Amino acid sequence: MEARLNLLDNPVSANALRNFIAADRALKDSTVPPATQELVKIRASQVNGCGFCTDMHTKDAARAGETSTRLNLVATWREASVFTEAERAALELAEEGTRIADAAGGVPDEVWARAAKHYDEDQLAVLVSLIALINAFNRVNVIIRKPAGDYRPGQFD
Repeated sequence: MEARLNLLDNPVSANALRNFIAADRALKDSTVPPATQELVKIRASQVNGCGFCTDMHTKDAARAGETSTRLNLVATWREASVFTEAERAALELAEEGTRIADAAGGVPDEVWARAAKHYDEDQLAVLVSLIALINAFNRVNVIIRKPAGDYRPGQFD
């Protein structure tokens, strides 16, 4: 399988991607734990069916020390006992923020309240931005049918 468009070879999309990547780097330096950031990216990517981003973020998380048990259970986080309450709140926010079109009214107040119990205002701003950004990356890669499996950990560092 080959992507419909090479985003890095096209000057317009390459410029946009540089800005997406810069935004992602700005969020990495926050006080939201790196593991939580990767879990959020993985879950949104799974919901969106983005194989490339799921591949990337599971490999990057493993490289950073995330366990295979936790990575294997992200898709079923509600039934898994391996995530903290804070991580569960972030995963729930990621799901609801990714599935906005599925529920009129957007993210329910209860979901926001659960996240706000664990994260301060700056951290919530990071999570919201991160969820929006990974959804943008997912949509780009799904639209062009970017194949999954060849990502090397740290490839875009």
